[in-house]
Amino acid sequence: MRATVSDLPLVLDGVSLQVGATTILAGLSLSITPGAPTLIVGPNGSGKTSLLRLMMGLAAPTAGRVSWGGRTGSKPVRRAILFQRPVMLRRTAAANVAYALSQAGTPRNERAGRAAALLERVGLSDLGQRPARKLSGGEQQRLALARALARDPEILLLDEPTASLDPAATRGVEEIVLMAAQSGIKIVMASHDLGQVRRLAGEVMFMVRGSLRERAAAADFLDRPSTPEATAFLRGDLVI
Repeated sequence: MRATVSDLPLVLDGVSLQVGATTILAGLSLSITPGAPTLIVGPNGSGKTSLLRLMMGLAAPTAGRVSWGGRTGSKPVRRAILFQRPVMLRRTAAANVAYALSQAGTPRNERAGRAAALLERVGLSDLGQRPARKLSGGEQQRLALARALARDPEILLLDEPTASLDPAATRGVEEIVLMAAQSGIKIVMASHDLGQVRRLAGEVMFMVRGSLRERAAAADFLDRPSTPEATAFLRGDLVI
């Protein structure tokens, strides 16, 4: 059953993140609400991963405030995150999902059935008894998505989940992400692939040097960027 507490809207109010003398994020104010996928793009070092970590509650801002559904406590209730290289437990694919379900509080007698359903959802029904670490890179990423979905999230944060995958594996992951979005899960995803942005995004957030420079509908950003930095980025120029 879904929890009654919500993690949306996710709100950053004047948020900055500094490590030593280095400013990672600078004065971000934004709100994430239900809707089509939001994709975060920008050059390397622009702060995309740090922003996702703050959104998940894995890092605390050095200034400003992050809230989830009006709450400032960082304990995840209805959110999950998936990194580019997920860690696989030394057990079968089905047991990896069952462990995620146990951590989410699913009753023991329901875990096997729900694990099977989640493996089917990500196209791994036939691989449930295979050791997770023996799966291909694309299969591991789909398994990691099943584990994230075990939390029954309403917001799913993805940090370049297809960056190291071949085109076929990338397409498989994208299909799962789109199905999750169509089921009502809010997707917030960092990506370096502009083709992927065009395929998945409802809106785009463009970051440079820890600042949010543009936020627009995907078609507007891709075809009519409003800042010189975005124009250069889309042209393939170096933006630093």
